[in-house]
Amino acid sequence: MKDMKAHIFDLDGTLIDSMGIWEQIDRNFLAKRGIPFPADYDKYVEATVPLSPSESAAHTIQYFGLKETVEDVAREWHDQAVDAYSRTIPLKPYAKEFLQTLRAKGAKMAIATSSPASLCMPALRNHGILDLFDAVCLSEEVGVGKIQPDVFLLAAKRLGVNPEDCMVYEDSLTAIKTAKSIGMTVCAVYDRASDKNWEAIKQVADRVIYDFKHMGRP
Repeated sequence: MKDMKAHIFDLDGTLIDSMGIWEQIDRNFLAKRGIPFPADYDKYVEATVPLSPSESAAHTIQYFGLKETVEDVAREWHDQAVDAYSRTIPLKPYAKEFLQTLRAKGAKMAIATSSPASLCMPALRNHGILDLFDAVCLSEEVGVGKIQPDVFLLAAKRLGVNPEDCMVYEDSLTAIKTAKSIGMTVCAVYDRASDKNWEAIKQVADRVIYDFKHMGRP
């Protein structure tokens, strides 16, 4: 695999172990409305992971037949998530050490996430890694989640490189396919939430890892 000029990291499920937090938020959300927790929850998660918050809220309203607004659903999720992202969600094992290694080598680095700034920035600050990145790029800036390549293209633009010179680190099959579609190289990072798709992910990604400990030379 050729050396990459730039490295673009997803946040949730890739750098931070946040997917369990979202399951608990979903459980609280559904219980409040008297809706049984779905047996096909993994299918629901698979559809929502690459979406922006507003897209995810719209999907949830349709999926569960709710008579609520996108704004109200997204606000309720957000209010529950702020505290967790600010204080309790842990980094994935060896993630910080790998980021520091890349920075020491002078690599260009960016975040490309579907999480809003109000969650992403506190998480990065809490773990002392915000300053390691040259750019933080959000789906909310481009108006679409990772079902489209816009946020990845924005990251490449801000880093001053071509898409084919970027290594993307992702846990979502949909996002991995999107990054590959514009010529980016992809390192898939295992996450429990993507376990169902892991075999498919291994077929699509250029490289797969279970954590950042044995990344070796970037």
